[in-house]
Amino acid sequence: MKKNYYQKMAFLGMLLLMLLGFQKYTDKSDEPFPEVTFISESLPLESFSEFDPNDLDENQWQKLGFSEKQTATILKYKKIVGGKFLSKEQFKKCFAVSEEKYSQLSSFILLPETNSEAKGNSGFKSYEKKSLNITRKFNPDQLSQNDWENMGFSEKQAAAILKYKNYLGGSFVSKEKFKECFIINEENYAKLEPYLILPAKTPANFNAYAGKSNSFKSKTPQASFDPNTLDVNGWMALGFSEKQANVIVNYRDKNLKGSFKTLDDIKNCFVISAEKFEELKPFMKLNTSTMAKNSDDKKPEPKQEKTDFSKTDMNSITFKQLLEFGLDEKSAGSMIGFRKKLGGFMTKDQILETYNIDKELVQKLLSIAPLDNSKVERHTLVDAPEEWLKNHPYFKYSADKIIYYRISNPEDKKIWKLLKTKPEYEARMRLYLK
Repeated sequence: MKKNYYQKMAFLGMLLLMLLGFQKYTDKSDEPFPEVTFISESLPLESFSEFDPNDLDENQWQKLGFSEKQTATILKYKKIVGGKFLSKEQFKKCFAVSEEKYSQLSSFILLPETNSEAKGNSGFKSYEKKSLNITRKFNPDQLSQNDWENMGFSEKQAAAILKYKNYLGGSFVSKEKFKECFIINEENYAKLEPYLILPAKTPANFNAYAGKSNSFKSKTPQASFDPNTLDVNGWMALGFSEKQANVIVNYRDKNLKGSFKTLDDIKNCFVISAEKFEELKPFMKLNTSTMAKNSDDKKPEPKQEKTDFSKTDMNSITFKQLLEFGLDEKSAGSMIGFRKKLGGFMTKDQILETYNIDKELVQKLLSIAPLDNSKVERHTLVDAPEEWLKNHPYFKYSADKIIYYRISNPEDKKIWKLLKTKPEYEARMRLYLK
């Protein structure tokens, strides 16, 4: 009897342990993914095109700006939801996709908005995967939308490839750059690479930041020309992008009162590189009649003293000086307005976050001009004026909480714990704290 009793007790004990183990295992499945932050979210929108997140491999996710860990999380999450994202709503719930990143990608994602739409739209299809048909060597710069589709890419993929080429300035430049097109995965690149008529490596003088290079779409003029008679299309015909052409015309018409007086005036335009200037110089002929025609006064104007941007603080640079550098009124106004709201810039990265600016031109300015933040207003969370908290772009969404918490917790450390803000938001706020 005793033996049977002990055997039953042992069996019940084992059963209890198994149940506890199973419960512990199932509880783990409910644990949230660790919060992650982006290490690269600065891809320009010009390089994006429509895509189906179900088609992207690890390398392609990283080309969209995700880190290796984030990419692994996204692919793992896709498996958890059944091996396929059904909607944007479902993709947004992935813990590796921040609000900012989702808002940047949302309009390019080829999925229904919600799960209910996906279920009610059984006809919704992703890209069809086809094997590539390549029969001969080719220069990808010369292929049309039709050519890419005939090769085996879908209509959307072909459009994305052409959009990426335009982003680079009209040429893929090298195999290295071609490989960076996020719509082309490793497998397809391996098939295409032997047939590409492109240099293997990107030349050292390629302007990687701007994403555009005059030297690769350079068009040497066949005859001499007068820089004062060229419009935007005329400068584009010489190999400049539309943005660059607009800056040159704006610089000539607004800053130089309608005409270039000397070749140095042209050379001083920031979007014309030294190499491009030397290439065009033999063909430039300044006609005195066009200078007189475009001048407001017949008398020579007193020479304006040019700004030395290497000594101009970005926290005191004026609207007029920004125009002098080559920015248009919209970009200059946005930068001055954002600086005023912040009370001054603390880092140069903040300047690049300004909406509606020409980032290519601003990056050049930031590489020259210094930034002095010593006079920017700073406070602690405890003593910051209420009005300042409620009006500052980085604090206004947490202002009421800060004001409430500091009544009974007059220490910054305790207030931070209670706020529980995202790390990226906290980092911005701390820039303006003592």
